[in-house]
Amino acid sequence: MPGQSRKWMILVATIWIQAFTGTNFDFSAYSSAFKSVLGISQVQLNYLAVASDLGKAFGWSSGLALMYFPLWVVMFMAAFMGLAGYGTQWLVIRSIITLPYFLVFLLCLLAGCSICWFNTVCFVLCNKNFPANRPLAISLTVSFNGVSAALYTLAASAIDSSSDALYLLLNALIPLITSIVSLIPILRQPPLDPLLPDAVRRDSLIFLFLNFLAVITGIYLLLFGSSTSDTTAARLLFSGAIALLIFPLCIPGVVYAKHWFHRTIHSSFRLQGSAFVLIDSEDLELHKELLSRQGSSIVPLGNGSFSHLLNENRTVDITSQQKAGEVQWCCQRLIYKDQLAMLGEEHTARILVQRLDFWLYYVAYFCGGTIGLVYSNNLGQIAQSLGQSSDTTTLLTLYSSFSFFGRLLSAAPDYIRAKFYFARTGWLAIALLPTPIAFCLLAASGSGEALHVGTALVGLSSGFIFAAAVSITSELFGPNSVGVNHNIVITNIPIGSLVYGCLAALVYDANISSGLGNIMSDSDDQVCMGRQCYFLTFVWWGCISVLGLACSVLLFLRTKHAYDLFEQNRIIAAQEY
Repeated sequence: MPGQSRKWMILVATIWIQAFTGTNFDFSAYSSAFKSVLGISQVQLNYLAVASDLGKAFGWSSGLALMYFPLWVVMFMAAFMGLAGYGTQWLVIRSIITLPYFLVFLLCLLAGCSICWFNTVCFVLCNKNFPANRPLAISLTVSFNGVSAALYTLAASAIDSSSDALYLLLNALIPLITSIVSLIPILRQPPLDPLLPDAVRRDSLIFLFLNFLAVITGIYLLLFGSSTSDTTAARLLFSGAIALLIFPLCIPGVVYAKHWFHRTIHSSFRLQGSAFVLIDSEDLELHKELLSRQGSSIVPLGNGSFSHLLNENRTVDITSQQKAGEVQWCCQRLIYKDQLAMLGEEHTARILVQRLDFWLYYVAYFCGGTIGLVYSNNLGQIAQSLGQSSDTTTLLTLYSSFSFFGRLLSAAPDYIRAKFYFARTGWLAIALLPTPIAFCLLAASGSGEALHVGTALVGLSSGFIFAAAVSITSELFGPNSVGVNHNIVITNIPIGSLVYGCLAALVYDANISSGLGNIMSDSDDQVCMGRQCYFLTFVWWGCISVLGLACSVLLFLRTKHAYDLFEQNRIIAAQEY
């Protein structure tokens, strides 16, 4: 029983770590000041944002560190990397020291790497302490990474709302403080015994309560995250946000009370069923076993192909090809060729890069979630170009809050699955839809309302994709290979940050050269003013996001059979047992 209560304390500690280590999301809050102090162009500023995102490409290094050091040591190594990276940048932006551009680039890279190390620590904690409800634990904790920008905005307002450099100091110190606070629960991790089915269901209900509390936290930050510039009011609001993050600590007490209640009083209120049915490794193994029983009807063709489907429809396909022509034949070939035979089939890195499904998923992520991250990095310059510099923190809070809601929504398919089943790749396609709508809106109108609505839509979409990515990678390409495979998938983030950021920066600088540049009154920095500064960028980003949406729809069509087959076998297994 102590182990069951301590694991919830570990979950709360993981939530704290995620909530205060998404430090890359507040880049736009100080990017304009950084650009002015360093005297660099928009393209060079973009390279610094790329360096922060490039840290994700070194995610494998955290796994290597865990092979030689305890988990808490890796956590503090991440904290000190952030302290060195962001702390030195704060010294630069305050003009206390002067560093060449290349060293500032390396500092951004070090700070970005620290974020990835923190994420690895949180993933390991969830994986070890919640094996039966792993998807719920990961999606909940990862969601809080989306509110980091809103929390830092409140913290900065509570200290000095006029200082942009303060964000860098907070980025350096708060993750270290959070690591110190989280140390005791992490050190006291108990060995956990396997849970009975009833205990798994009870844990699922606790997760439902925590998700409800997370929604309240998100709404609170959305409403009050940037609503005041008064220091006293900001301190009260920040204290309220901290209280909401501390409140889940009551969970261990609830667990103890429940245990006492069931031990002393025979309750008739027992859970006889649950709507929380998740795709975990045990379900996948059972799925494979059921498929093996049906082996006579499925003959593998190539690497995971639906040969039986092709054989049964060969005559129909040939007839339709003759009638509809080559276009329809190509479409059918694109959908049916080399389909996944089942979910959870393990893929090595070599096999992974040979699959069409992987590249469709990669492009969908690249043209969806990553483009949303680059948009958030450019929020400071976008607001400035539209004459709304004073709304930068509001926009940052808006993006952060809706990214948080998007991450929470990524767990919704697991909760409603028993009543409404839909392939997770289908949810991915739906989640990508708001992004092209947002960029069309931003290109069509330069008003403040359009900017706020577009920012919310982009945050909602990218947040869902970031949180759902691990589950999708696990289901499509195998749970045992998810560590390596997901690190391959997220290589699209630094690549996209470079490509999309350079595109925006080149358009921005070109507009300055064409006569849209203004000299800022407090410095010699030249900035672009007007709708045209980002109009072409929004058009390009909108077109690219449509490509991502098309790839996600095609991925859904190609994987729908595997998801449907998995669900049918799960129902059969439930009836048998």
